[in-house]
Amino acid sequence: MPNATATVVGYEDYVARQNDSFDLLALQAYGEERMAHIIAKANREYVGVLLFEGGERLRIPIVEKVETPETLPPWRR
Repeated sequence: MPNATATVVGYEDYVARQNDSFDLLALQAYGEERMAHIIAKANREYVGVLLFEGGERLRIPIVEKVETPETLPPWRR
């Protein structure tokens, strides 16, 4: 997604629970659902999964900072 850039400084292992989603994981990890693409990019083999069954081993990127371009309209920031 072009609306934010993040500097990944490492990864944390995570075992998905039933009904986890990339949006939910991003909300838990970063406080921002819009950052789900960062987790999906680190777990490309699961990119087509909407809801996890549980037990999948994922890598959650540890993000140093997020920059949102000023050119984005306010509703996308």
